[in-house]
Amino acid sequence: MDFKLHTPYQPTGDQPTAIKKLTASVEAGNPHQTLLGVTGSGKTFTMANVIANTQKPTLVLAHNKTLAAQLYQEFRDYFPENAVSYFVSYYDYYQPEAYIPTTDTYIEKEADINDEIDKLRLAATTNLLTRKDVIVVASVSCIYNLGSPVEYGQNIFKFIEGEVISQHSFLLRLAQLQYDRSTTDLKRGSFRVRGDTIQVWPAYQDSALKIETLENTITKIQEIDPISGEVLPPMHRDPQTQRYTLWPAKHYTMNPDTREAGIAAIEKELAQQIIDLEKNGKTIESYRLKQKVQYDLDMIREFGFVNGIENYSRYFDGRNPGDPPFTLLDYFKENTKIFNQKSFLTIVDESHMSLPQVRGMFHGDRSRKETLINYGFRLPSALDNRPLQFHEFLERTPQNLYVSATPNEWEMQHSGENIAEQLIRPTGLVDPVIELRPTEHQIEDLVIEVIRRKLQGQRVLVTTLTKKMAEALTEYLNTPEKINALVKDFQTRAAETPDPETPYQQETEFIPIEQIEIGKLAPDFYAHLAPLPKDPLKEYPKVAYLHSDIETLERSDILDDLRSGKYDVLVGINLLREGLDLPEVSLVAILDADKEGFLRSATALIQTMGRAARHENGRTILFADNMTNSMRKSIEETQRRREVQVAYNLQYNITPTGIQKPIREKLLLKEEDEEGTEIAAHKRKGRVIQLKKNEFVNLQDLKPDSLTPDEKEQYIKKLDLKMRRAAVDLDFELAAELRDIIQDLKQ
Repeated sequence: MDFKLHTPYQPTGDQPTAIKKLTASVEAGNPHQTLLGVTGSGKTFTMANVIANTQKPTLVLAHNKTLAAQLYQEFRDYFPENAVSYFVSYYDYYQPEAYIPTTDTYIEKEADINDEIDKLRLAATTNLLTRKDVIVVASVSCIYNLGSPVEYGQNIFKFIEGEVISQHSFLLRLAQLQYDRSTTDLKRGSFRVRGDTIQVWPAYQDSALKIETLENTITKIQEIDPISGEVLPPMHRDPQTQRYTLWPAKHYTMNPDTREAGIAAIEKELAQQIIDLEKNGKTIESYRLKQKVQYDLDMIREFGFVNGIENYSRYFDGRNPGDPPFTLLDYFKENTKIFNQKSFLTIVDESHMSLPQVRGMFHGDRSRKETLINYGFRLPSALDNRPLQFHEFLERTPQNLYVSATPNEWEMQHSGENIAEQLIRPTGLVDPVIELRPTEHQIEDLVIEVIRRKLQGQRVLVTTLTKKMAEALTEYLNTPEKINALVKDFQTRAAETPDPETPYQQETEFIPIEQIEIGKLAPDFYAHLAPLPKDPLKEYPKVAYLHSDIETLERSDILDDLRSGKYDVLVGINLLREGLDLPEVSLVAILDADKEGFLRSATALIQTMGRAARHENGRTILFADNMTNSMRKSIEETQRRREVQVAYNLQYNITPTGIQKPIREKLLLKEEDEEGTEIAAHKRKGRVIQLKKNEFVNLQDLKPDSLTPDEKEQYIKKLDLKMRRAAVDLDFELAAELRDIIQDLKQ
């Protein structure tokens, strides 16, 4: 089936030019092209048109799960007849195997897999091996080891009504595909037997199969609802042969014919590594490695699988030492072979963030594994279970389209002349007006602005530099007594004669950057603002804190809650930047904008300010005391884009209108017990972290005086591991917070 784009809209503004230029570049076979598009200019719509024009299977790479979920929903709407899939890390909780020599602490791999995301991942790879009209929206997990697509594609089970096969042989085949047998409830990726009837729930779909047998013959096959047992219309059989195909329940599959050869090679490496360790006087490490590997091999012989089998994957994949692993990109390559396509297209969304993320994955993984190898926990071949290096990623993505409002120099240089600018929004919306205000009284001023937007039914995003500040601000905004006191104080100030020298703001509407000063106020500043009510507020702002501890799927739910009005304000650190499409947000406030660094770079400021560009009254307030180079660059670029849009609006007599965007159905619906709901609520407040699979701790309630010395020691070890993990993940705010708590516990 071909890609069929469903949309009531036609390309407008500079979209037709961008679509034409990018389509021509991709069809010419160019490896690199860039779309520089402002927020709200319809970059996703342009991407969809390029896919429809070129008819190439497409990987869309996003740098975080929230953005990936949003893109998945949008492409699913654009291409309802085609196979749009979602491929992100399926762990709700993941603690990789690690060893810390300084404390002699070994941490076993511990993971809690999200069943729904696992289903979507399996559906993505199944689609790639069975259809040519595939779009996969993925996170950086697409560059991690996934097992050979050839082995996965060959390890399938086809059956049809009337086929002669014994029940024992049928069940054995299911076990080889790594389906688990259940004696009670039917679960995804499992099967159960009731007399002559077999029920199987394929791991990659929502319906199950009911296979009736009689005297070694399949007499009837039906698709059923796995919960109710209701018979469903047949949707997953081949329309020509009426044959059903069952794919493996897990991505990593092992061919029984190569198992013994792989085990023999592992034993050979083990013997050599033991010799090397003992030569270096590492007797304990040698003994430890021998015990661990022999146990793993016994499990593989007996069950064909062991926890951590991916560390031996090189031997079962047929790879040589140092060869890159098989990843989702290899499934795309296999797709092009199966359907005789020249190549596939990779769209790197928010490329200024996504490409550095791809670059950084390999080094962190290798450092952790080298420690495990040196101390006898893993064989050296474990290094080949790794993410791709950046050059390997580029070798496996023959054609790339980089999409960003602020592409880096690397993308621009490699794209050469194949760069399309998209600065015009079809709605006429312009980039937000920028206000500069001093940091003195920034919290009080922000609260007033939040209340004004609340009274007008609008939403606000606030970015801070630290989690502690974000938490304090969230608590402040959620306290009615403090809000009323502040409003009363502001009304007293506003009643006085406005003073031109009062340090507030100056709007930057086409003002040359050299003339912009922080802290100058027009005499009519108070006059043009909506008045605040004299009586105490009847409705107070509802504020949520969006941060990195929130589960993958809850982030999208919180953003939807902001749009629907459950929350009026979201407070965050660096999670409110790329790709968030929130038309109800009329104000973005950036606290401490003059603190140079990653979170206040020119790129970060442009992206953050752009979140207000979807509203006709979009406005950004930069709280700062100095004009930094990053602020200067971001203001100049924002004003340049405003001028382009304003000129277009005047030429075509366009009045800017706000976006009316429906809130899509939730990506996944999950049932939570009372404990899970309570944990999620705590996480939204930013006070709970997960130490182990079933162990959570509320940092604000962790009082050193209430703990015994043994309890303190246990918390210090666990928090230290979490702190180091946060630092590796570049979550420096959490790492600093944990560092302070550890110091308090030690004292």
